[in-house]
Amino acid sequence: MSSSKQTHEHATIKAWAEKHGGVPALVEDTENGKKGGGILRIHFPEHSDSKSDLKETDWDNFFKVFDDNKLDFLYQDKKADGEESTFHKFIERE
Repeated sequence: MSSSKQTHEHATIKAWAEKHGGVPALVEDTENGKKGGGILRIHFPEHSDSKSDLKETDWDNFFKVFDDNKLDFLYQDKKADGEESTFHKFIERE
């Protein structure tokens, strides 16, 4: 059985992303959104096609948007079958 974890600790998020080959990104053309900063994603360049609407950013900008919008990171280390998982999403912090 797989289980998800939740955090807002920057070091944990960065370590998880880097372990899985992920880089910080924003969805293009969302940087001036309602809450500001843009829609966050962890981008996995090795696992995606070249036609992506994601724009890579640096960790400082990524975490500024993350904190400004009071988000938490929901993620999974392993799938139910034991394989590595890249499942993640950003949710409002409680």
